[in-house]
Amino acid sequence: MPHVQYQVTDHIAEILLDRAPVNAVVEPMIDELLLCLQRARDDRAVRAVIIGSATPGQFCAGLDIKAFAGSSAEATHDLLEKLYSRVTDAQYHLGKPSIAAVAGAARGAGMTLAISCDLIVAEASASFGYPEIDVGLIPAIHFAHLPRIIGKHRAFDLLFTGRKFSTREAYELGLVSRMVDDGTALAGARDLARVLAAKAPTIMRMGRAAFVRECDSDYRRGVAAAVENFCSLATTEEAQEGVRAFIEKRPPSWRR
Repeated sequence: MPHVQYQVTDHIAEILLDRAPVNAVVEPMIDELLLCLQRARDDRAVRAVIIGSATPGQFCAGLDIKAFAGSSAEATHDLLEKLYSRVTDAQYHLGKPSIAAVAGAARGAGMTLAISCDLIVAEASASFGYPEIDVGLIPAIHFAHLPRIIGKHRAFDLLFTGRKFSTREAYELGLVSRMVDDGTALAGARDLARVLAAKAPTIMRMGRAAFVRECDSDYRRGVAAAVENFCSLATTEEAQEGVRAFIEKRPPSWRR
């Protein structure tokens, strides 16, 4: 059963996550997302791309921890290589602007998917967070870019407390491009996409390519390092305990 919907209307491709109840990410979902991004890249009629959700009131709660638990080191590496490196490369070479439409929770891998886009439109009641630290993991890819966006000290706060934060705070920090009323994330993203799609497509493609090159600043090299950092940490005893505790709905027992 597909985990991602794809449709094109008025030169806008919509890629909608569709794995109820919370769009928890599994490897087939990433595979489908990558295929959709490639399809949008190759379709000359597409002039803007939206990544959103077909699940009402939800964007993406992060990796499916139950599916992740017990994975071999090789399987974990393959999963993170797709989520971090290949999604980043797909967005880098997309050739047209991309917009994340966020309703509900964006956590962990959901943050990765949203931040990979050029713009983020979020509903006022949406919430964001990097909860990996609470299950003995680290949001490694976000070490590569979050300090550049919001500054080292504020980035450390979000990444190492694991706290959730509001759309208002995300907007004030510069993570969210536009804040919209509840129930209008996709509508707001479509309005913005129509504005971008109306621009000269060659100028948009070349201008965006120049923009992402200027913003890259070895970011993709940092993404490659993030894969290795995450995988090294995921095999530790504390990480395994954190994942087990999450699945068993109990506090983790860290060694002292």
